[in-house]
Amino acid sequence: MIRRPPRSTQGVSSAASDVYKRQQLIRGLHNLKKQSSCVLTIGNFDGVHIGHQEIIKRLVEKSHELKMPSLVISFSVTPESFFGRPKARLSSFRDKHSFLKSMGVDMHLLIRFNNAFSQTSAASFVENILVEKLKVRHCFIGDDSRFGKDRLGDYRMLEKLSKPNNFIAENVGRVSLEGQRVSSSAVRLCLSSGNFSMAEKLLGRPFAISGRVSHGDKRGRTIGFPTINVGISRRLSPVLGVFNVLVETNKKTYYGVCNVGKRPTVGGEKTLLEVFIFDFNREIYGERVNIIFKQKSREEMKFDTFEELKQQIAKDVEIGRQYFKAHANLG
Repeated sequence: MIRRPPRSTQGVSSAASDVYKRQQLIRGLHNLKKQSSCVLTIGNFDGVHIGHQEIIKRLVEKSHELKMPSLVISFSVTPESFFGRPKARLSSFRDKHSFLKSMGVDMHLLIRFNNAFSQTSAASFVENILVEKLKVRHCFIGDDSRFGKDRLGDYRMLEKLSKPNNFIAENVGRVSLEGQRVSSSAVRLCLSSGNFSMAEKLLGRPFAISGRVSHGDKRGRTIGFPTINVGISRRLSPVLGVFNVLVETNKKTYYGVCNVGKRPTVGGEKTLLEVFIFDFNREIYGERVNIIFKQKSREEMKFDTFEELKQQIAKDVEIGRQYFKAHANLG
């Protein structure tokens, strides 16, 4: 078991701390209170990787400079999902909101992307929502951002509409790392190939999945490997297989082996996340845990018998123990 010291607040100003406490989540334009002005940005911000962090950093700095609230617009249903092209989400909404909050964002406006909203033209989105409803005074946008019906809105259009509507549009150029562009797609590619080291660099932190421990079918305890079950609130998972992981719970960190998949040996159909925590015998149903992925051990496999599955899990656990023994400084 690894014990970590409490997170330090050194270097965090009282103003930033106040922003963290007061950040508002606004679910839908209909819940938006009257605005006088704001500095904003738009995007899905899936994973809140280091490219996103650069945009948010500049957003918050500008909001402090202009003494206006900072606002992030994201979507409760991504445009890709709405149009039938879903991607594996890197972060749950809860985690994304928490990341934005920790970076000092004042307001997070969540717009539901539905059929009516999909028909909103780019010009209408700018003039009726950004200008009229949100009173934007400064807008940051990524160089690959698109908005509005048929994705016709981009930085050039935003800049063209900014002068007559009394706001400034600022393009945030791409962020590159080790010769590749930082993007959510690049992170997904690293995760699917088991390159957690590069994924961590792109994210600016280790890849993790958090959630609440729920009751499972308790098959693991019948073969000597009781697991905790964490619901994955995602249609597609960015990771599948067996992994060596760190498990954070109740301010303590443990080693473990995690399986993310459909459990073909028992005829499973839904993707589940199960973790066998080493040297752990406490029930934690209902508690929130954070699963940090360190190394992929193997792909998920189907076994003919439960005994074969038990033998493989024993191998997985031994491989995991050896991995963490060799990397004892991970905590």
